[in-house]
Amino acid sequence: MNLERVSDTDKLELCRKYYVGGFFFLPFLWFINFIWFFREAFIRPPFDEQKQMKKYLIKSCIGSVLWTAALVTWITLFQLNRAGWGPTADAISFIIPKGIP
Repeated sequence: MNLERVSDTDKLELCRKYYVGGFFFLPFLWFINFIWFFREAFIRPPFDEQKQMKKYLIKSCIGSVLWTAALVTWITLFQLNRAGWGPTADAISFIIPKGIP
């Protein structure tokens, strides 16, 4: 979609939808929201909906960073301790590696 052809009100509504969508375990939407609307909210000359859009984008950025940090932490923790967790780790693994840990 070309954002230049969309009204400011529609941009704000789409930004809000992406922000709300991120709460349904889709934090990638927050990242896309921030990247896609950054220029509209922070670089473009002021317009009426810009203040609300900035709030959504700042919250989207914070949420995306927190989710990424949590995911990296979990992946690192799981990979380093999977063998030591025994059957519990096997129960939550999608693929169980073969061989001796």
